[in-house]
Amino acid sequence: MEKVIEVKNLYKLYRVGDEIVRALDGVDFDIYRGEFCAIVGTSGSGKSTLLNMLAGLEKPTKGSVVIAGEHIENLNEEQLVSFRRKNVGFIFQSFHLLGTMNAVENVALPLSFRRVPKSIRMKKAERMLELVNLKKHKKHFPNQMSGGQQQRVGVARALVVDPKIIFADEPTGNLDSHTSEEVMVLMQRVVKEQNKTLVMVTHDAHLATYADRIFHISDGKILKIEDNREERMRKR
Repeated sequence: MEKVIEVKNLYKLYRVGDEIVRALDGVDFDIYRGEFCAIVGTSGSGKSTLLNMLAGLEKPTKGSVVIAGEHIENLNEEQLVSFRRKNVGFIFQSFHLLGTMNAVENVALPLSFRRVPKSIRMKKAERMLELVNLKKHKKHFPNQMSGGQQQRVGVARALVVDPKIIFADEPTGNLDSHTSEEVMVLMQRVVKEQNKTLVMVTHDAHLATYADRIFHISDGKILKIEDNREERMRKR
């Protein structure tokens, strides 16, 4: 199996007054192509810090993060921006859709940063909306869509750049439980059909069960990595 993410001996230390806080305390793991992984922990466990490290949004105090063969801890800000544009898609808790753009324009937006011609990016964006079952809503603006529909647009926007990895930060945090389940099923399907690697941070242990593997984090340490695939096969 192809390794997409390799984390070795990762530390992130903060000074708070006279105290040293270990937000990450020696973390090691690998994630493979086509996997859906969930990082689960309570508030302050280190899960958001870990996601920020994987996305190159924060630098580690010590250790290495290799993504798609690139040591991202060694990249400068400009190189990181370029790296993220080429390799990473993001799904956010608060959707981050532009209210002045309709669904298809919101999905196409990341392609405009890559200077993709308008006709091509609109075609691609429409294909992605079809993938997330929102073709009929392509002309709708965010305020004309439900929270679940807006998050589907968010998933389509993450996919439109054909990323190697998708990072999802509490992607169902603003949704009710029924809509949350629908979005999780969609993300499962996307990973399987598109052979994408998806890393999700959540505090919700139930939603984490949709993932192939669950990384339990507490006090900056990975306590255990649970393989959920056998359990799911048994239930079928």
